[in-house]
Formats: sequence, C-alpha cells, structure tokens
Amino acid sequence: LLLSGGIDSPVAGHMISKRGVEIDAVNFFSFPYTSERAKEKVIELASIIAQYTSKINLYIVPFTEIQLQIAEKCPEEHLTLVMRRFMMRIAERLARKHKSLALVTGESVGQVASQTLAALDVTNSAVDMPVLQPLIGMDKIEIVDRAHEIGTFETSILPYEDCCTVFTPKHPTTNPKRANIEKSENRLDVETLIEAALAGVEKIEVYPK
Repeated sequence: LLLSGGIDSPVAGHMISKRGVEIDAVNFFSFPYTSERAKEKVIELASIIAQYTSKINLYIVPFTEIQLQIAEKCPEEHLTLVMRRFMMRIAERLARKHKSLALVTGESVGQVASQTLAALDVTNSAVDMPVLQPLIGMDKIEIVDRAHEIGTFETSILPYEDCCTVFTPKHPTTNPKRANIEKSENRLDVETLIEAALAGVEKIEVYPK
C-alpha cells in the first residue's frame, strides 16, 4: 500500500484489507520539507488500518533527494508524474523483496490532474506488478464518507504536509504522453536515485490501534 497522509490511500488500504489481504505499507518522507509530525500521522493511519488486517510493516523511504533532482532537471508540468513513477518503482522493489504480490494505491479517476486516464497509464506503466486501485470509481464524497466510517478521516486532515504536496506544479499536464514523461526521466540517473533511497529505508512495525 502506497500510504500518504491524505484521505484516499488509508481508505484504499481498508478496502483491500477487509477482503482478507495482509498489507505492508510504504510512505515517502521528504525531510525537512515534511516533519516528524507528518511521519507520526502516517504511523497513526497505519495503526487504524491494522485493526482490519494485522500488524503492518511500514517502510519509510527518504525521498527528498529524488524530489530535488526532479524539480531541478524536469519540466515543471511533468513533476508530479515523474515523482509518482519513482514512487511506484520503489514500492515495487520493496514489494518484491518482501514477497508482496500487488501494489495498492488510492487513485480515483479524474479527482486531480495526476489521476486522468492518461496520467494513470503513465504512472502504472512504470511497474510490472499488478496495481490495485479500489477507489477508482468513487467520488470524493464517497471516499470521505468511508474515511469517517473506518476512523481515519480526523487523522488524515491533520495539517502536516506529505511529500506529494511539497513540490506541486502550478500547471500539471493532464493529458501526458508516456514518451514525453520518459524523455524527462532520462535527464535523471534513475537507478542511482532509487538505490540510494532504498538504502535509507526505515522499517516500523505498526500494530492495531
């Protein structure tokens, strides 16, 4: 489960876990742009989700250098999609290492610029592993209602930034072409950045709240 501090991804985790699926989670942490309070918020969300499954292994990935490199070398309108492709690749590496069988994300079609069908195609094409998106046909009201039901909403709205909101472009592309995003990525040493991030991963065992 790619677990941010927002409303959507905890609900996605709940919807998969209630089908009897064990979950590990990964969070991308951009210190000093995101604070220790933001990390505590994600741990709290994981503990709530764990009530519906079991202990969750939460992997905190240092993401600052990747975001700085993307911001420096890629076109502004591509920042979010290049960032999300890095997230997917890192999550896939962790998933395969720890014997997970799929990735779970909190996208809902058309909710934001990075969740148009074209953008989802670009993001998901970064990995080979199945990507489960249980919120894909829900609107925000439905997702918020579910967050209230499972007890994650009040934690999700705490005002601590996550890495997705730190380097947000003013005019993100909504109809990206995969070739153009890959061209932007080619300005980066993708493998070196991924390996450095994986080397700094912190594992936290989170138990039901």
